[in-house]
Amino acid sequence: MESILIRNLPEGTKARLAARAQRNRRSMEAEARDILGAALEGATKTIVDFLAHPESVEIEFDPERLGATARTADL
Repeated sequence: MESILIRNLPEGTKARLAARAQRNRRSMEAEARDILGAALEGATKTIVDFLAHPESVEIEFDPERLGATARTADL
């Protein structure tokens, strides 16, 4: 599990986060995780994502796009 510390939030941000968390019946930490997750959903995957969670990265293989020179390897 990764952690993050956010410093120097604009004034009132923590209070608004606390109010939103209370409305959603969650802790402030759970609310912040939800907000960050929603904001980053669908974001472009990077090599770091693949290395940290290789099962979450889908690799598309389309032999038609490779053209006539594409061959399969005999192992």
